[in-house]
Amino acid sequence: MTQKKQPLRKCTGCGEMKEKRELIRVVKAPDTKDENGNVTAKGEISLDLTGKKSGRGAYICHDIKCFEKARKARRFERAFSCKIPDEVYEQLENSLQADS
Repeated sequence: MTQKKQPLRKCTGCGEMKEKRELIRVVKAPDTKDENGNVTAKGEISLDLTGKKSGRGAYICHDIKCFEKARKARRFERAFSCKIPDEVYEQLENSLQADS
């Protein structure tokens, strides 16, 4: 029996390609729009530990150094083209520290 191919994703911090299940996904939900196509509410940014939430995702290693590098270089802001709330960074940092 052939082994199933695992998808690869790039870590936002270190830039290494790793298997998707080895990384933590940060997701931005789609913006809500009215009938004219105007944005009524920005999409929420949150951690996706299951990897099944809909929206644009960015991935990061289970390494606090990668997190610090990504935060300092504002790589999540670039990936999502918006400001990331401090609560999301705190939640991600707490998740990484719990893994260590």
